[in-house]
Amino acid sequence: MRCWLLSACFGLTLFSGSGMAEMETPESRFELSGFGTLGVAQTDTNKVRFIRDQTQPEGIGNKLDARTDSLIGLQAYFRATDSLEFVTQAISRYGPHDDFRPEISWAFAKYAINSNNLVLRGGRLGMELYMLADSRHVGYSYLTVRPPVDFFGLLAFHYIDGADLVGTMPIGEGVLKIKGFAGQANELAPIGNDFLSLRGNPMYGMYADYQEGHWQWRATYAQMTFKHDLPPPIATLQAGLYATNIPSAAATANSMALTDTTSRFYSLGAVYDKGPLLVQAMLSQVEHESHIYENTQAGYLITGYRVGELTPFAAYSWSKSKSRHLSSGLPDIPPFAPLNTGLQGVQGRVHTDQHTYTLGSRWDFRRNAALKAQVDFIRGKPESVFLYPGASPGQFDGKMNVYSLALDFVF
Repeated sequence: MRCWLLSACFGLTLFSGSGMAEMETPESRFELSGFGTLGVAQTDTNKVRFIRDQTQPEGIGNKLDARTDSLIGLQAYFRATDSLEFVTQAISRYGPHDDFRPEISWAFAKYAINSNNLVLRGGRLGMELYMLADSRHVGYSYLTVRPPVDFFGLLAFHYIDGADLVGTMPIGEGVLKIKGFAGQANELAPIGNDFLSLRGNPMYGMYADYQEGHWQWRATYAQMTFKHDLPPPIATLQAGLYATNIPSAAATANSMALTDTTSRFYSLGAVYDKGPLLVQAMLSQVEHESHIYENTQAGYLITGYRVGELTPFAAYSWSKSKSRHLSSGLPDIPPFAPLNTGLQGVQGRVHTDQHTYTLGSRWDFRRNAALKAQVDFIRGKPESVFLYPGASPGQFDGKMNVYSLALDFVF
């Protein structure tokens, strides 16, 4: 299996401990490695701003910009015993605070309870909400410049503080892996000029992964319960609805609350990797108890074919949310008209209905380094603005092209 094709491979190469038990010197038990991306991108419009995912407060427009994809990371591995390992990863990327401040994305201990058939980890863990999601910062490990934004861009978190337990067993001609995880989020999601705090939000889930021959399949379920509400202007709108003392308005304000509501994530993924051919496909569904967000379905398909050092690829991705109609029950006259207008604006900003065609190529011009170029043709409804910070429905016609160039490397 080629590690630049499966995003899980890079982490496994460094940290699985394969072969480490045979190395006897103390120095060989410690390893320091790194990865990075130098990327530039621009779009053909300034009507909306393109972002990689929901943790980025500002997007890019029709001028070259290096913020979206550029990052640097370091990973430290220490094998204390044949059964106990420690792993830490720190990255610097463009994030919620509109800067590149470093953050600890992994920091866990790994203990093999029964050889490698039952493994327990505890600490800060990469979020495996979707297949391959826990190492999506390592650009060298996957084919495209960035994971499909229609699919992964909906997420606003990358890790949990908690524990997971994974068991593996042979089934038929392949290997079945089942993992359960539990913990809490510890990040911030930018909302306008403020933040939605995800800190302390309980999360848990599990997945079943089956590998046989050239195929890998995975089904995942996870959920998060919110402990904090959205900041202004959402909080201000809720307060205004409550202040009317009209039951219908108060009921709408209640339905918009996040606190003590749960969001659930379902996904299916498959990868086929044989010789020069790679095919990768995933589907997901997100369901929210709070009516401030819309339930969303998303998916993507990536196909690449390697010819020497070059791997041309094509991809298709999409995301679509189901509109929710929130009505205050208030007449559209002063002093209620501003509340109704604000409610319509809130609903409009959480809607997505778009698809993306991607064409590009990867050039593995030297060991541990690859140059990628791609063009994304985004086509959506004018009201599809959830993936674009600060945008309003109808602000653009739903058409945007994104041009990207990236140098990925590991060291």
